[in-house]
Amino acid sequence: MLKRSLIAIALTSVFVTGCQTTQVATETKQVEQQVQQNINEQVNAFFDDVFMRNVMRSPISQTYMGIKKDYDKWDDNTEARALEDLALTKKDLATLNAFDRSQLDDSTKISYDLMKQGLEQSIADFKWRYHNYPVNQMYGTHSMVPALLINQHQIADVKEAKAYISRLHGVTKVFSQLQDSLEVRAQKGIIAPKFVFPHVIGSSKNIIVGAPFDNGDDSTLLADFKRKVNKLEIADDKKKDLINEATKALTKSVGPAYKKLISYLKTLEQRADDKDGVWKFPQGDAFFNNALARTTTTDLTAKEIHAIGLSEVARIHDEMRQIKDKVGFKGDLAAFMQFMKTDKQFYKPNTPEGKKEYLDEAVALIDNMELRLDELFIVKPKASLKVKAVEAFREKAAGKAFYQQPAPDGSRPGIYYANLYDMEAMPTYQMEALAYHEGIPGHHMQIAIAQELEGVPKFRKFGRYTAYTEGWGLYSELVPKEMGLYQDPYSDFGRLAMELWRACRLVVDTGIHAMKWDRQQGIDYYVNNTPNATSDAVKMVERHIVMPSQATAYKIGMLKIVELREDAKKRLGDKFDIRQFHDVVLKNGPLPLSTLEGFVEQWIASKK
Repeated sequence: MLKRSLIAIALTSVFVTGCQTTQVATETKQVEQQVQQNINEQVNAFFDDVFMRNVMRSPISQTYMGIKKDYDKWDDNTEARALEDLALTKKDLATLNAFDRSQLDDSTKISYDLMKQGLEQSIADFKWRYHNYPVNQMYGTHSMVPALLINQHQIADVKEAKAYISRLHGVTKVFSQLQDSLEVRAQKGIIAPKFVFPHVIGSSKNIIVGAPFDNGDDSTLLADFKRKVNKLEIADDKKKDLINEATKALTKSVGPAYKKLISYLKTLEQRADDKDGVWKFPQGDAFFNNALARTTTTDLTAKEIHAIGLSEVARIHDEMRQIKDKVGFKGDLAAFMQFMKTDKQFYKPNTPEGKKEYLDEAVALIDNMELRLDELFIVKPKASLKVKAVEAFREKAAGKAFYQQPAPDGSRPGIYYANLYDMEAMPTYQMEALAYHEGIPGHHMQIAIAQELEGVPKFRKFGRYTAYTEGWGLYSELVPKEMGLYQDPYSDFGRLAMELWRACRLVVDTGIHAMKWDRQQGIDYYVNNTPNATSDAVKMVERHIVMPSQATAYKIGMLKIVELREDAKKRLGDKFDIRQFHDVVLKNGPLPLSTLEGFVEQWIASKK
């Protein structure tokens, strides 16, 4: 009996000790989890602090974000401010490096790696800060000022109206800083080619046409201010006072600032040359290689990208020949392209009625796609989408079509802009692909969803990786084909024409900036290989010249997304779900292509 009692006591002791050990282990694990949670919270708070600090240092960024703290101000674009920003970036990197990455959860590790990469690249790229053209036909301070005031600066009360007026007065300082930065570039030998100047000077002159600058109808800015103020529920005499204040700001500040800028640009034009590639810059080759790496988020060389472009052009030409034969066209592909380029059945009249018809049909295409989103997506954006023509003041120089993101607070929808300045550059057979790319399921799905993500740091929601963003846009032109849309073979030809256009970009962008092609060589390549209007070719080549590497993003990004999808299909078989694949691509916000590939790999592994 004694022996049994001793054994029982011993077993009880072991049991109690085991329970205590288990309890200690559980408590230890809970402490470790709490520590990890605290570190994750600290790091994610740091991410948002960095993002919001940068937003709050930029009144323009605030306005785009729907924040109205510095609603009456513009950004500081001085060299002193650039050095301040660099110092802050270096400090941020040091702070980030002080965190122990090994203690972070998987999601926070991704954010950590992306922010570290971004900070390191920002520091490394500081030496290239003058390797660009701050005014050109595609974008620039001269067009940003009216575009922001008209499209972003809302007026809901008298205070916001006065903020608008303050910004009008602030144009003098903004343009003074712009001129200083242009002169610094000129001293370094970085001046836009001669063809750029008539575009920029013309766009600048357009802003100061009409009242109160001359005796014509209200100028673009005065008309905008009047329209917004007249909607306010305030006394008429108060409205009149505000309009008078705005008129004085336009007369005393905006007009003289634009005239001074135009005068300077005319003198700068005399110093410009006709060399088009960035190879002419100091260390131009190194700059372009760096630009390609940043744009594509790959290590592809200019030579490799050029070769990919040539290969894709040949493949798409073959698919176009199949459509040519399908519609019974007699003649070669060049003749078919000429037919598509010139036959009046493919173009709306260049009249207000023709332009309205185009917009109405674009809306119908997007509405139809919206009804079918459940076939493609699990998560869908809350923000609405509006279709709008590019405003008259910038339509001549603006691109064919583009997307503007919605306000994060829902106060402004996403906008698909169609440029209807030249209806001969907007063939109806490309309408479908354009609507899908810029609207749904393209940029609106991607960008609006990213902004609405929960549990993802702001810098990832609102960041951009061009290859990811534009790769998705181009991929979104293909997906409707796989759903049975593009029923009209001419529209399917239009889809291929759009893809062909992006393939040609790989050839021409690298041709100009790495192989010393001139502007005319680039134009000729587009004209000889695509059905697009010559005006399209001119605009595209001029875009390549002022935005080196940017246009390579579309096809490189699309090719990667398609490659990842086809690999997933092959490996998963019946388990592949297109909606889940799209969820993986979109639910983590914008990503470098290599990081996106990692997420897809994880998803495939989880399905297996």
